[in-house]
Order: sequence, then C-alpha cells, then structure tokens
Amino acid sequence: MERRAIAVQGVVQGVGFRPFVYGLASRFQLGGFVKNRSGGVLIEVEGDPRSLNSFLTAISERPPPLAHIRAISWESQPPRGDREFRIESSDQETPASIYVSPDVAVCEDCLREMFDPADRRYLYPFLNCTNCGPRLTVIRGAPYDRANTTMSGFDMCPACRSEYEDPGDRRFHAQPTACPICGPRLELTDGTGQRIETNDPISFVVDALRQGKIGALKGLGGYHLVCDGADQAAVSTLRARKHRDEKPFALMARDLDAARAICLVSDPEAILLTSPARPVVLLQRLPGAKVAYGVAPGNPCLGVMLPYTPLHHLLMHALGAVSLVMTSGNRSDEPIAYKDDDALSRLKGIADFFLLHNRPIHVRCDDSVTRIVEGQELSLRRSRGYAPRPVTLPCACPRPILAVGGQLKATFALGRDQQAFLSHHLGDLDHYEAYRAFVKDISLFEKLFAIRPLCVVHDLHPDYQTTRYARERSAAEGSELLSAQHHHAHMASCMAEHGLTEPVIGVTFDGTGYGTDGTIWGGEFLVGDYRKYRRMAHLRPVGMPGGDQAIREPWRMAVAHLRDAHSAPAHFQRQIQPQAFALIMKMLDSKFNTPMTTSAGRLFDAVAALAGLRQRVSYEGQAAMELEWLATNVADDAAYSFELEEVAEGEPAETTLLVDTRPLIREVAKDANDGTSPGNIARRFHTTMVEIIAAACARIRRSTQLNAVVLSGGVFMNALLLRETCRRLRNDGFRVYRHRLVPPNDGGLSLGQLAIAAALSRAESSG
Repeated sequence: MERRAIAVQGVVQGVGFRPFVYGLASRFQLGGFVKNRSGGVLIEVEGDPRSLNSFLTAISERPPPLAHIRAISWESQPPRGDREFRIESSDQETPASIYVSPDVAVCEDCLREMFDPADRRYLYPFLNCTNCGPRLTVIRGAPYDRANTTMSGFDMCPACRSEYEDPGDRRFHAQPTACPICGPRLELTDGTGQRIETNDPISFVVDALRQGKIGALKGLGGYHLVCDGADQAAVSTLRARKHRDEKPFALMARDLDAARAICLVSDPEAILLTSPARPVVLLQRLPGAKVAYGVAPGNPCLGVMLPYTPLHHLLMHALGAVSLVMTSGNRSDEPIAYKDDDALSRLKGIADFFLLHNRPIHVRCDDSVTRIVEGQELSLRRSRGYAPRPVTLPCACPRPILAVGGQLKATFALGRDQQAFLSHHLGDLDHYEAYRAFVKDISLFEKLFAIRPLCVVHDLHPDYQTTRYARERSAAEGSELLSAQHHHAHMASCMAEHGLTEPVIGVTFDGTGYGTDGTIWGGEFLVGDYRKYRRMAHLRPVGMPGGDQAIREPWRMAVAHLRDAHSAPAHFQRQIQPQAFALIMKMLDSKFNTPMTTSAGRLFDAVAALAGLRQRVSYEGQAAMELEWLATNVADDAAYSFELEEVAEGEPAETTLLVDTRPLIREVAKDANDGTSPGNIARRFHTTMVEIIAAACARIRRSTQLNAVVLSGGVFMNALLLRETCRRLRNDGFRVYRHRLVPPNDGGLSLGQLAIAAALSRAESSG
C-alpha cells in the first residue's frame, strides 16, 4: 500500500471537483480525503500503486467540465491505513484560494431533468448543478458560498439541502442550486411595469413574439431585448425604439440544426457554439436564410448563439424553429441594464413586455463575441462564459498589480504571481454607468481573489477615465504608478497569450492610441519585449480634421489623405457639399483641431469613403467592416503602390521606416474616378495592406535579425486581413502569432499592461 499527497492548482473550487475526486477514489477503492486549500485542492489518498496511478491519470485527463487544472504535483506520505474516502472541510484560509469559474451554459443532465415530466424540476427555469449555471454574475464576495451570492435570500428546501450536502450528488455544494419550491420564480409585466397575472408566462411570451411584439428578457448577466428574427417589421421597430440604426443584432437559434438552417457552420464553429461558454459566434449567412434583412444590414455574417440558460431553452423549445433577435437591453450604446428597476425605467418605450425573475444579478456581464479564423478562435469580446478565467503570465508578478486597460471596450486585469485575472467586458467608459461598474467590479475582484494591488498601470492617454482612476488611486493609497504606451500594450497582450519572452516585431494596427510624441498612433511596427520597445516603422501621418468627428465621418479622412497625396478626383468632390469640403481643407491648412495620425483604421475609413461605400458611420468600425465584406467576395488582385523610406525621427534622432501611402491613395482615387467597382477597390486595398506589412517586416528583420511577429490591434479583427497576413508572413519565413484568448482590440489592453508592469517590476526588484 502507498499513500500520496496530491496538490491540484487551478479552477478547481466551486466546480464539482471534490465530488469528482470522491467518486474516482470510490471507483478505484482508495482511502483518504480531499479538501479545498489555498491555491487549489489537496488530496491524500492511499491504496494499490496501480490504482493510484490510474487515479492520477483520471484526474488530469477527465476533470469536471468547469475545472481548469493549472498544475498537479504529488509526494509520498507514510500510509495511515485509510480504507474509506471522505470530503473534509476546507482549511481556514484567505480567499486567495478561490479561482472563480465563469458563468456557463446549463448542462445536459440538468436539461434532461427539466424536460422530464417525472422530475421535481420539470420545466423549472432556474435549475443548475456544480457543472453549470451562474457563477460570476451572482457573486457578492468571498469565500464563494451561498451566503455571499445573490441566492442568499432563498432558503433551501429539505430536498435541495439533502442534495447539497451529499458528496455523491452532482449538486454537492452547488451554491445557486434551487427548485420550484424554494428557488427564484418568473414574473411578467407589461411595457409600463404593471404585473400580468398568468400561470404560464412562457406561453404568453411565445404568443407575444409571434404577434411581432418586443420583449425585455432578464438573463444571466443582464437584460436582452427580444423579437422574432424573421419579422422585418418587428426588427425595424426595435431599431427605431432602441436608436440603433445599422449595428448588427445577435440571434439565438434553438440548437445546432437551427443555426445550420440560416448559416454555414464549420466543425470548429460548431464546437464554439455548443461549448459551455456559449458565445455569440460570427457565421457566414446562407442565401435565402429566414432572417430579416434588418438583423444585420448588408452584413454577410450573422452573430449566432445557442440557448445557455434553462429559461432560454424553455422559450426556444416552445417557439420551435424561430430564431430570436437577442440584443443588449439598452438604448443605443449605453451599458446593458441588469437591475430590475433600472430596466423597467430605461427600457420603457422599447419593450412591450418584461419577463423578469427575482434572482438578483450582482455583476453586469454582456455576451461574449467570437469568430473562427484559420480554424482557430479569434475573440472579439471576452465576457460571459470566459471571464474571470485566469491567463498565465510569462513573467510572474513580484507584487500584486492592477492594470486598468483603456477607455473603450474596457477591461481590467489583476495580477498575482503568474496569474492574470481578466475582467469581463465593461463597455465604453464615456458612459458614467459603465465607469461606476468598472470601479465596483475592481473592488469585487480584489475581494474575490484577495489581491490588494501595490502597483497600478494605465494607458499614456491623459484624458482616459482609467488614467484618472489610476492616478487618483495611487495618490490615495501610495501604490506605485506605471504607464504603458497603447500599442506597446497591444503587442505585449499577444506576446503574453503565447508565453513569449523573446524580442518580437509587433505589428499593431488600430484606430487610435496616444503616441509618445503626442500624436495619434495606429499604424505601428514596434520592436521589443515587455520592458522596452522601439518604433521601427509606421504609416505616413496625415491630419485628422475635427478629431473624433473624423471617426464618425470617414469622408473627412478621405479629404485629408487626398490633400496629402495632392489628388483631387472630381467624382469624390461632387459627393461632398462644397462648403463642408472647403471647411475641411481650411482646417487641414491651418492645422486647427486637426491632430496628426498614423492610424491604419482611419486609412481604411478613407479608402471606404473614396470607393463610395460610406461617408458617415452609425457605429464604430462600420466603414472598415463594409470594406472587408466587399473584398471577401472578390478574387485576389494586384496591389496598389506604396513606398518605404527611411527618415530620422525623435530625440535623439533614430532612423525610422515610413510607409508612404500617397501612391496608394492616388491609385484608389483614380480607380474610383474611372468607375472601378467598390469590390475591386476593396480587394486591392486589402492586398496592399498585406504587402505593406510583409515589406516592412522584411526590412525590420534585416536590421534586427528578429523572426517572430505578433499581430494586434482592432484592425486585426478583420478576418480577411488577418488570414492573408498570417499566410504571407509564414511564407516569408516568419513565426507569426495572433490573438486567440483575448481580443486584438482594446479589450486586450489590460493583459498587455499587466505583462509590461510585471516585467518592469521584476527587473526593478532584482536590481
């Protein structure tokens, strides 16, 4: 007989890991115990050596669905003669032991119960177990037990209590567990908040949706606005009421077959759709799909998700083959509503009815959005189902660190040792409610993970809300304050994902980021690591007339690029009011309210405007996205011209490679003037951007001998550009790294900031 002490680290608490171990030990006839302890789980087990080996293999190869094992280690212990296996109480410890699981989709076992007429939870919309259900959205504090969740107000009935206390039951210590006798219940109101008395709220909702009504549905992390996705009138009404002109809506399909009825679904996409995270997945729309045009105007893709709560399953099961619009419960770009009173107030006039429940949501959490590119996931918004799962840092934090991210698509990250705990998507901090959630959730995460930061790192931009927060907190608490340049943080985020520690070439293309020279960067080629970087190349800077107004009106960027390229095509000038055109030219000449920018995103906007696609946008990135959609359906064509020239920049002056985009602009303008189709212009432009990246990286490699390239920044959400850039660089002999775990957009900034701060702090602490 042998005895082993096994330490398991990772997301192994609150996910059914101890009952899983209990069951394994019973199967292999082993004695001992399992208990939670700081950093994970401790198992002491004894028995036949072969059984012990099989036990260890089963733990590492077949853990519970929600568990994520980071490390397993064991050492021999003197046998104690244990013949029985038991679950012991947790060590009296700090909350640092907790790795909170994300909210996850209802599991198959729970679904079978819910649709079984003989089961006591038949058709109950709030059932869950240790393998599924709410986690992050119901947590109020640490440690993770029922008293510290929004389920604290629901006393378990004897039947639920028995399951909760039985180590052999899959609801053992499932904190949100409930049933129709003791758990949350549905409530239905009309559009004014007046209660609607009904014994079957699901049937009421189904009938209302079939009549073209719009509903507000309380979900896992907030409210959704819901209507029939095939009803163009209902979709148009929802757009008008929500003040959302063209930005795509997400859809919920009943199951994988229903998703395949409206979209092409590859095997990797099917895996994502049915994963426990249940994200919104961008899929190629099928011709003739029974989906209203207004769901995603002009878009060849649809954002599709499958049901992830029992309530969703009940609703979709009753509706049949209908796909539902399932969009954020807000007006325009406000934060999603998650409190009942706020939802009834803010969504009044949008929703014809409200389907509520009395389980409070503590943490607002939007749906995650993702897509498959080259067979691998590309995260576009990391939130429900993913956060706060930790990411392993390549360089351990020598002290606790808080990275506060950027202003848009905000996330934050807490670092301890080699673990980075990334927050869910918090939205744009221009909105006060989003900023309040940002501050509140930082406090919650610090409590959950027992991290009190001694260092706070922020973006260089002086006017970001996150920068102000970092400075105020540092001044109040005496914590160290670090700053990280925007594009360096983008580069570092991709490096951190892949565990890279070597110097790399960082191609960081996005819309805007504050540069060290006070201008707006966005078309950058950096060289460096976490501790330092050098700007080796960038796109040619042009004026950005009107600042942020140029983002909303791409024609302004077209005028700026045309003026820079000394080109004035008649066809384009005729599209712009003469007074407006003249005003922008004066602004460019005088440099009034016209910051200089190297932004690749603004270059996309300029080309889209020149090609006649769009002079104004109704949501961020719209012009660039439409350029991608057009280019995707056109065969590869010759590139436009560009030039690379060496210039001396900075103090002290260093040689920098400047990508001269003027030849490109002149040829785009000529093509448009000559009547070349927008699709062909879009395709040639994408080909040109790939050629620019390849040429600049080749020049940089010759001078630095670096062969690793990371691709980051919001422009690389463009699947066509990302796919073709990766292929071209690989063909040229580069090792290419792209995002998978965190978004390439500003949602990934906090991870990059954290990796930079960890490396700088380690260098400082080691002298």
